[in-house]
Amino acid sequence: MMNYTIGELSKIMNVSIHTLRYYDNEGLLPFVQRKPNGQRIFTHRDLIFLNTIECLKSTGMPLKEIKQYIEWCVEGMPTVPQRYELFLERKAIVEEQIAQMQKILATINYKCDFYKKAIETGKVDICESERQLLAQKILDGTL
Repeated sequence: MMNYTIGELSKIMNVSIHTLRYYDNEGLLPFVQRKPNGQRIFTHRDLIFLNTIECLKSTGMPLKEIKQYIEWCVEGMPTVPQRYELFLERKAIVEEQIAQMQKILATINYKCDFYKKAIETGKVDICESERQLLAQKILDGTL
């Protein structure tokens, strides 16, 4: 099994050393071992936990709720249903975020096309029919 120093794990996961220490002190990395001199030793298990923590954080989940998840992991098999439900909830949140980002991307793509045409034609005029179509797309939620 591979071991990592705090600096190595920080680089691998792009998480500051300060954040790793904070997570450890807050109980978010419950299996971190220490050398006799107190230096933290991280394993693949810690790497996986850290990846999950960062994943959950990126969905907007507060650290308090992430800590609950970690506690469920430590408790073992009896909490698997709660963990499953938690990830189903997070999945729904991420799917909604993706849908919102797709709408944003559609607007950006439209504007890129609009300005590309303006550069090619030397005009930024938009005809009334195109304006109505654009307004309808916005109202329909497709743009």
